[in-house]
Amino acid sequence: MPNIKKIAEMAGVSISTVSRVLNNHPYVNEQKRKEILSIIEKLNYSQNSNAVHLVRGKTNVIGVVLPFVNHQYYSAIIEGISRMAAKHHYNIMLCQTGYSPEKEIEVLDMLKMKKLDGVIICSTINGWQELEKYVKFGPIVTCEDTVSSYMSSVYIDHYKTFALGMEYLIEHGHRRIGYCVGRKNSINSLNRKQAYLDALSSIQVMPKEEWGFVDCFTVEDGTRVVQSLLQMKERPTALLVSCNHIAAGIVKAAPKSGLSIPGDLTIIGCDDQQIAEILEITTIAHSSVDVGAGAFTLLHDHITKKNKETKKIELFPKLTKRLTT
Repeated sequence: MPNIKKIAEMAGVSISTVSRVLNNHPYVNEQKRKEILSIIEKLNYSQNSNAVHLVRGKTNVIGVVLPFVNHQYYSAIIEGISRMAAKHHYNIMLCQTGYSPEKEIEVLDMLKMKKLDGVIICSTINGWQELEKYVKFGPIVTCEDTVSSYMSSVYIDHYKTFALGMEYLIEHGHRRIGYCVGRKNSINSLNRKQAYLDALSSIQVMPKEEWGFVDCFTVEDGTRVVQSLLQMKERPTALLVSCNHIAAGIVKAAPKSGLSIPGDLTIIGCDDQQIAEILEITTIAHSSVDVGAGAFTLLHDHITKKNKETKKIELFPKLTKRLTT
């Protein structure tokens, strides 16, 4: 099997010169570069990437941990990460966990084994203490607010997001308000629910337990919510929804079930998926693309040692009124 030494002998140059050509470094005579490349092609030589990584001390690959690939919220974060990764000549490895703690740890073990230069976690299932065990092996940046002092993050405060929506609904006369969230016990869902409860408590309203919908992630889940509403004796007059895909499912299914929007049911969605603009859904939006771009920038700074200190960056949402309120 050909190696760098053989190529150097055939080209009449040093091994370091061949290495510079392989790694596209400058300061190689252009004619000599062409000769070396011709020999490489003739020998059908390919580098041992593992060996190169060991020499360089990095792979130029980062892991991106996310629960679902086919979800527009995470797709937008990936877009932001990808844009910045391309600018810095980094590749990304998408790691879908389906919220499996074991799969998340598998990715972090790749960081431990130096197969990745760093990891961005879009949404975690393991506790912060478990994740902190891996920061000594490489930088970890999250797209969620974290109590950890060892990991940087770019995040949206979901308590503030829901508080903004509740304030709007209460100001517009709603008292029977429901909500839709994803995982029941995730940090983000718990923060959203707390904002919901605090807002209703401030006007002395006790919500019904059936007005809270959990495990909502897709358009189909929005349809399920409408079917549940139809079974209630006392329905909420408004719903605050954590994801615009769910909101879209509600908006499409409600008229087919005899519920007018916003006449019978006011809807406010969250996040920045384009479907909200298409269906004219009132939305509390933030830029998920900016979350991803910011997360990569922090991670790259840690990898290149431009910034060793952990940093937390909060992005702020705004409410855009459309036809569902």
